[in-house]
Amino acid sequence: MTRQIVKGIEVEAGSGNVFADLGLADAEKLKIKSGLVIEITRAVRKLELTQEEAGRRMGISQPKVSALLRGDFANFSERKLMNCLNLLGYDIEIRVKPANDSIGHVTLDIA
Repeated sequence: MTRQIVKGIEVEAGSGNVFADLGLADAEKLKIKSGLVIEITRAVRKLELTQEEAGRRMGISQPKVSALLRGDFANFSERKLMNCLNLLGYDIEIRVKPANDSIGHVTLDIA
């Protein structure tokens, strides 16, 4: 990250992953999961579903829908979040390609 002074205030540019910037373990995984939760929230709003209706479609309880919509996704796996999106009518494509570095990364590209 780089630091610069903007209008007398020291500003540090982020890496593009707030979880990594905060020094959290599994930052890439957290970024993926948060992106999936954002899409679930958008889908529920777009479909104008109540939390109860969304829960029935996704196969989870209304309290779990409430937690998701508040950004609490700690008890959900990436796979479960992807399944929720599928059940809300979204396709998910996984693309594998050679990495530019010696160790690859997982990214989420929302269309």
